[in-house]
Amino acid sequence: MISVPSDLTVPALLRAYRAGYFPMPVRRRIAWFSPNPRGIFLPGHLRVPRSLQQAAKRYEIRLNTSFDEVISACADPARPMGWINRPILDAFTELHHQGYAHSVEAWDTDGLAGGLYGISVGGLFAGESMFHRRRDASKVALMALARIMEMVPGSIIDTQWTTEHLVSLGAFDVARTDYAKLLEDALALSPPPPFADPAALQSLASKDALS
Repeated sequence: MISVPSDLTVPALLRAYRAGYFPMPVRRRIAWFSPNPRGIFLPGHLRVPRSLQQAAKRYEIRLNTSFDEVISACADPARPMGWINRPILDAFTELHHQGYAHSVEAWDTDGLAGGLYGISVGGLFAGESMFHRRRDASKVALMALARIMEMVPGSIIDTQWTTEHLVSLGAFDVARTDYAKLLEDALALSPPPPFADPAALQSLASKDALS
């Protein structure tokens, strides 16, 4: 962990992610982390059990149609171990306005059922947080993200750390030196089309994203 001044401007955040760091608040200060080992997904290796394939049929996937609602749900202070404070929320909202932060959303007939958000830079998607209001909705959003990132061979999804749940879906740990090499290669790639031009694709049908 490296403590730095709490500079959460867009240029500072992009420099940090390109260098392998991400911010989290610690005792009211912003700390910058580069874990060793680092948790990642390789997009084509997401494990999708049959039950999750069935769950995906209940949801429609949309991109960036409700970023504010997604990040606000992820920042709900009632969530266990909630860490997203107002400076983080504001900084990532500005990243979204500038085309770097994106939400992947699972919708049903009752509205926004779950989703995730993170930063897209080149072939890197740095996942920040996810939430669900209905069963499996966040997992379905993760499935859609993996399909999107598969459009760019060599891309990676950064999970920061692994958890038992993420490992069950195919996440794994890599040493910091290995992550640095994967990151360097990913940053040299172009973003997947849905993230390269956020205005071009505002909706992605679940049958296209998840088949």
